[in-house]
Amino acid sequence: MMALIGRLVLGLACSAGIGFLAFRREALDFSGAVGAAVAGTLIFGLGGWIWGALLITFFLLSTLLSKYKARTKASLAEKFAKGSRRDLGQVLANGGAGIVLAILYAWMAHPVLLFAFGGAMATVNADTWATELGVLSRRPPRLITSGEVVEPGTSGGISLVGTLATGVGGLVIGGAALAYLWLDGAFGGGGAALAGGSTMLPALVAATAVGGLGGSFFDSLLGATVQAIYYTRRRSKETERPIEPDGTPNQLLRGWRWLNNDWVNFLSSLVGAGLGSLVYLVAH
Repeated sequence: MMALIGRLVLGLACSAGIGFLAFRREALDFSGAVGAAVAGTLIFGLGGWIWGALLITFFLLSTLLSKYKARTKASLAEKFAKGSRRDLGQVLANGGAGIVLAILYAWMAHPVLLFAFGGAMATVNADTWATELGVLSRRPPRLITSGEVVEPGTSGGISLVGTLATGVGGLVIGGAALAYLWLDGAFGGGGAALAGGSTMLPALVAATAVGGLGGSFFDSLLGATVQAIYYTRRRSKETERPIEPDGTPNQLLRGWRWLNNDWVNFLSSLVGAGLGSLVYLVAH
């Protein structure tokens, strides 16, 4: 019990510090900083430092990518429901599945849960990479459902650049997981045993690759079919925003009104977690 309390305190200190710095750097708004502190505390405290490190890896990389060629991507911002500063909803959308899995891990420390967590983190990381880099593609994306050419930033649109970024984004999480497991073993921790043994390490990388790709494609599928998409008469364009910055409501064009981008991200991370678990069960 004392060890658990110690991990929770350490997790709170680390995540609160990172959340504060992210707030100062305008990567998070106040609600997002609070959400990051809560998510980091629970994932680090209940899952362990490797889980917390993977969460931090995703957050740092996604933050850096959001700043990459920000001026070029600024013209597409009107299509997205929210800006580059993440709020509480976005933090929970990306880390909610991880919180649930960390709670389960504290109750039953089984390697399959690490695979599921890797799949969830790979999904949100891969989706971020696909969005931040895919919109820079010189060729317009196509809808995942019909192949129709659409404008960059359109929900459900995929491109070769975005797909490649998706694969790399998932594998980065897998590579980070291997590095953290090696460090844990080198300093006397469980190391590879946390993943079910050294023979399961290639499967862990596969879990992040499969989880990242599968979860991201599910995200695109939802975006092209049932995600709430609105039409703004002021700009004569589709948007994820139900309300304009000046308070003008937009017209629902298609999809389910409750299924905004945050819910899409959360559900996609659950799919990634499920695929990561499936890889473990097949490989075990």
